[in-house]
Amino acid sequence: MIDAHRPRTLAATAGLVLLTAVWGSTFVLIKDVVERMRVVDFLAVRFSVAAVVMLVFLARPVWRLERRQLRRALLLGVVYGAGQLLQTWGLKLISPSVSGFATGMYVVFTPILAWLLLRERIAGVVWLAVALATGGLALLSLRGVSVDAGVWLTLASAAMYALHIVGLGRWSREADALGMSVVQVVAIAVVCLLATVPRGPSLPPDGAAWLAVLYMALVAGAGAMLMQTWAQAHLPPARAAIVMTTEPVFAAGFAVALGVDALNWRMLAGGALVLGAMYLVELAPKRAVALPAEGLHHEV
Repeated sequence: MIDAHRPRTLAATAGLVLLTAVWGSTFVLIKDVVERMRVVDFLAVRFSVAAVVMLVFLARPVWRLERRQLRRALLLGVVYGAGQLLQTWGLKLISPSVSGFATGMYVVFTPILAWLLLRERIAGVVWLAVALATGGLALLSLRGVSVDAGVWLTLASAAMYALHIVGLGRWSREADALGMSVVQVVAIAVVCLLATVPRGPSLPPDGAAWLAVLYMALVAGAGAMLMQTWAQAHLPPARAAIVMTTEPVFAAGFAVALGVDALNWRMLAGGALVLGAMYLVELAPKRAVALPAEGLHHEV
């Protein structure tokens, strides 16, 4: 029975890797844009554009959603939007590298929440992978850190992302993926727009900023949510979180390729640990059998 699901889980894993590659490509773009407009404005415009486009082209799948799935998608969108805002507020107080590590701690929070909320049994190999991924994130991101308000806000955002991953893993179904993706993005847009009250969002200042916002909205926003919602219909939450920790690996790779950073041993070692964690839970065939939630986690 596990073997019958294997092609779908491999496709879902490949989809999440592609998703994190897209997210990793955005760091340089975001850095340039948020230096010229408020981060809250950037988020509000980005997700509003994504929501409008998705509603225009994917309205029908939304109408086909059951009320229960509609409510769940709205809740997941609010949780994700809250995570975006907490991460943004934390980023004002700490360096991007520390923010990257603290945000990546969703890899630790996800199996804990899956165990607490869903009573999922987490295999030992998953905890080992969590430890490897955390070590990799530390090597990629940290150069010393003090725990202050910015770190706590960012850790809270990581908890929100973990809750979103767990909820999506529990509730996402392949047949509902399109509709749930649209509703989530609409909810995120509303949350981000409310954060700009009373002034309201300012638009991007120039054409280059608009191009970056459109890429973030359509590819790293709408496209990414579609991919994650579909992929998590086929992957347990803890496994999805570990696969998604490849984001800083791609971010470092793009930074080196674009000449923003120089390749160093921390990037190589941290990337190796993150990829090793992904191998443990996803690419080793014997290990896959040890994860009993596969194929069952999305049935409700």
